Amino acid sequence: MQKKRKLLIEITVLLLVALFFYTGLSKLIDFKGFTYDLNNQPFSDSLTPVLKWLVPVSEITIAAFLIFEGTRLMGLYASLILMSIFTIYTALVLLRVFEYVPCSCGGVIKYLTWPQHLVFNIFFVLMAYLAIRAYKIEENKRIEYQGT
Repeated sequence: MQKKRKLLIEITVLLLVALFFYTGLSKLIDFKGFTYDLNNQPFSDSLTPVLKWLVPVSEITIAAFLIFEGTRLMGLYASLILMSIFTIYTALVLLRVFEYVPCSCGGVIKYLTWPQHLVFNIFFVLMAYLAIRAYKIEENKRIEYQGT
């Protein structure tokens, strides 16, 4: 069972690193388009100057945290939080809480439909959650082993 947990962690980390690095970098490469999309979101344009940097830099930072063992758990928690926020936002869009909402995702992900976004996001939320649980189990076993 230990190998399955480690494999789950490694696959999840690999997928999350690829996701966050790709989307963060895509937003920076198409910074003008990303900024335009942010200005068309249902929240105040006064948030755009902060969000246009905060979102892509956070995504790339999370990817970096996931790469290194010492910050991996923090990266998994940050992934879970950010993907949960994106998932809640997507659910609100699907519930028609907002009138018109353009997608401000990076790269090819912006071409997903809103239902596809929801499934995509839920998948990554579940993967991050399961990886955190597996990571903690492995960490506890390591501590028990060192104590004996």
